[in-house]
Amino acid sequence: MSRQEEFFKHITEGNTNKGEYITLGSAMLDGTTVKNAFVNVPLKTMNRHGLIAGATGTGKTKTLQVLAENLSEKGVPVLLMDIKGDLSGLAQPSPGHPKIDERHEAIGLPFNPKAFPVEILTLSEQNGVRLRATISEFGPVLISRILDVTETQAGIISVIFKYCDDNKLPLLDLKDFKKILQYATSDGKKEFEKAYGRISTASTGAILRKIVEIEQQGGELFFGEKSFEVDDLLRIDENGRGYINIIRLTDIQDKPKLFSTFMLSLLAEIYSTFPEQGDSGRPELIMFIDEAHLIFNEASKALLNQIESIVKLIRSKGVGLYFVTQNPTDVPEAVLSQLGLKVQHALRAFTAKDRKAIKLTAQNYPDTAYYDTADVLTSLGTGEALVSALNEKGRPTPLAATMMRAPMSRMDILTDTELRNLLSDSDLVKKYNEEIDRESAYEMLNKKIEQAEAEAAKEKARKEKEALKKAESKRKNGSTRKSTRMNPIVKVLTSATFIRSVFGILTKVMK
Repeated sequence: MSRQEEFFKHITEGNTNKGEYITLGSAMLDGTTVKNAFVNVPLKTMNRHGLIAGATGTGKTKTLQVLAENLSEKGVPVLLMDIKGDLSGLAQPSPGHPKIDERHEAIGLPFNPKAFPVEILTLSEQNGVRLRATISEFGPVLISRILDVTETQAGIISVIFKYCDDNKLPLLDLKDFKKILQYATSDGKKEFEKAYGRISTASTGAILRKIVEIEQQGGELFFGEKSFEVDDLLRIDENGRGYINIIRLTDIQDKPKLFSTFMLSLLAEIYSTFPEQGDSGRPELIMFIDEAHLIFNEASKALLNQIESIVKLIRSKGVGLYFVTQNPTDVPEAVLSQLGLKVQHALRAFTAKDRKAIKLTAQNYPDTAYYDTADVLTSLGTGEALVSALNEKGRPTPLAATMMRAPMSRMDILTDTELRNLLSDSDLVKKYNEEIDRESAYEMLNKKIEQAEAEAAKEKARKEKEALKKAESKRKNGSTRKSTRMNPIVKVLTSATFIRSVFGILTKVMK
């Protein structure tokens, strides 16, 4: 048996599955594609998370597109973070190309251009289904971690949430949150001190500054109603294909705090909402996080710990997370160790630091007699990648340098007209794009303050009126006492003794 035949047997046996699977391409040996040596990923293990890495221009986005298409065809919904803005073409079929035909001939797979069911979502003012969440849904612990506050400040946030719960004050958006923080140390100071103890003005001021930081990155667009229901990510179309939900994030690259906030809230909501699945035959949802370094580089230690915890736990809900980044070292080791599928496109060795990173990356892959992994990592062409997955029993599949299949959909963005048509047909746009600003903590506290001020003014007026009345009464009483106070001469002239004396004298005279 020749070396190529041994290799073919090694790959095909290692990629044989009893259940459903996705074919990524065909394995390569010595730089040549071995036809029909298919590299497969079983659906059963796709909730074990994954990594797509490689230098700019090596084909990461097209790999992501291929995975999303094939998952959709298998009836698995997908969520994509589209930071570069080049994934909306999934809604249109590929126009085809001779080079694509040539690639698929070498792989041994037919090429069938297709469009896929797509929903466009947005965190900002871009066109799409608006994604929102309320402050209350985050809860005090998550909000504290997002804001990266001290332990004392986190305690104050917990008190704020408790007060709002006790007094039926909905915390919906950032203006609600800011208002209640200001109220706690001004008009409501005595009320808070009586029920929860003294709250430091310095601490609430520090929290407010953290909120302003989120606000400046567009947080006021994200926090509010109507809250997005994560079950809407699980829709299946009339042909049994899972929807590909694309979140447009092209204007959010300079707003990492908002991106981290959104990602953490979404993962937390999914974890708390989805039922336990265990190791089922297929995932419930697969999420692809493009430019994953934006989450990890800007995340606080507390936020990073929260993300790592969710990554470890969320697979039991049937959810797989796939991180797309230029270098595997962008992803923390605690997260990297949880990843089952690794698709590594070419890395470039321009500096000593690059060569060291390549050596470390090569050590993350299974040993193989067919490749020098470190050398292969620098010699892969565009659309080629080292692939290591988990088989149905959870064991690593044979490491394979793979000629990746081409996307069936268009490798380009939608035109403005195509995007408008897509959004006009969307049921989710109709459901979520109506802005709601119902009465919440901000309005209720303003009313409470106004009522308190009105009552204070009324009480002040009452007291002033009483004081005036008392003064008037005192003045009148003083005047009466003065008028009834007799002159001494009058007193003598009107006394009984004096009158009797006068009458006695008159009697004598008359006689």
